[in-house]
Amino acid sequence: QVQLVESGGGVVQAGGSLRLSCAASGRVVEFTTMGWYRQAPGKQRESVATLTSSGSTNYAESVKGRFTISRDKAKRTVYLQMSSLKPEDTGVYSCKVTGLGLAFWGRGTQVTVSS
Repeated sequence: QVQLVESGGGVVQAGGSLRLSCAASGRVVEFTTMGWYRQAPGKQRESVATLTSSGSTNYAESVKGRFTISRDKAKRTVYLQMSSLKPEDTGVYSCKVTGLGLAFWGRGTQVTVSS
């Protein structure tokens, strides 16, 4: 199994920045895709940013130009750099990785953006 632990969440004022980290441990798996998802109160979970093993990225329209997903393969860590944060970015951010036909999720980290 693969364990994922997110960190870096917190409370930030609108316009501020945060960097989220998702560290993988356990079984060594070649990840096919890595992604960050968020769930705001009362809303469904949505994809925020994804990164494939080939380096292709995809972002939700609402975060394009503000968020950047990246990885450190040696550290088995995926990052989400978030800038120009808005109150509507508030939510629980979780990371997901896929590999060997399986999907693994972290438990999430809370991001709260105050106006």
